[in-house]
Amino acid sequence: MSEMKIPKHVAIILDGNGRWAKRRGLPRKLGHKAGCEALEQIVEDAARLGIKVLSIYAFSTENWKRTQDEVSALMQLFRYYIPRLRKRCFEGDIKVETIGDMSLFDEDLIRGIDDLKRDTKDFKRMTFVLGLNYGSRDEIRRAAVKLAEKVKAGELEPEAITEEMISQSLDTAVLEYPDPDLLIRTSGEQRLSNFMLWQNAYAEMYFPELLWPDFKKADLVKAVEVYNSRDRRYGGRNEADNG
Repeated sequence: MSEMKIPKHVAIILDGNGRWAKRRGLPRKLGHKAGCEALEQIVEDAARLGIKVLSIYAFSTENWKRTQDEVSALMQLFRYYIPRLRKRCFEGDIKVETIGDMSLFDEDLIRGIDDLKRDTKDFKRMTFVLGLNYGSRDEIRRAAVKLAEKVKAGELEPEAITEEMISQSLDTAVLEYPDPDLLIRTSGEQRLSNFMLWQNAYAEMYFPELLWPDFKKADLVKAVEVYNSRDRRYGGRNEADNG
């Protein structure tokens, strides 16, 4: 790994928990639990590899449409996971941030997450970002509202709005590296599903077939290897490319 360039920001869509459970004849909630256990280890592995920001899609704005039983099970899983994450973060010097609108969550869950963010705010090794009640279209809408309020107040001319202003109005503006270099989605599905649409404009994308609970350190290393094999041009043309 020493000769490879490590992406500063890796974003992951944790897909396949339900299918993992179904293949084993288990309830979906046990698939989510297995997914949490896989995530615990990947957080540690990512920090050790030198990744600076790891963002994961924990609960989307669309996930409320699932059955009440599954939503309740996911909320209980968050309550179970937060103390375990706290331990990992304190041991690994890992800061926790969130993106999304958590106002719809129960007060005890909001309090637990806010406490975790506060207690890890000075940790430096890696930032672990949880997308909670997050949807990129909603994030962009909220950013547009912020800018519209400035226009309404006479503080900003509409034509003066820049891409940088939009970026600074998004939830990810608090991150040192707000835009992912590498997006991973497990289970073989190849879509963004409303995750960081603005931020992933130039991310390299990797879609392994395995289901999320089966994703291990070796698979993360493989993703970094694939990232290193890509020619990142950000819309420009490589001098060696005649196309």
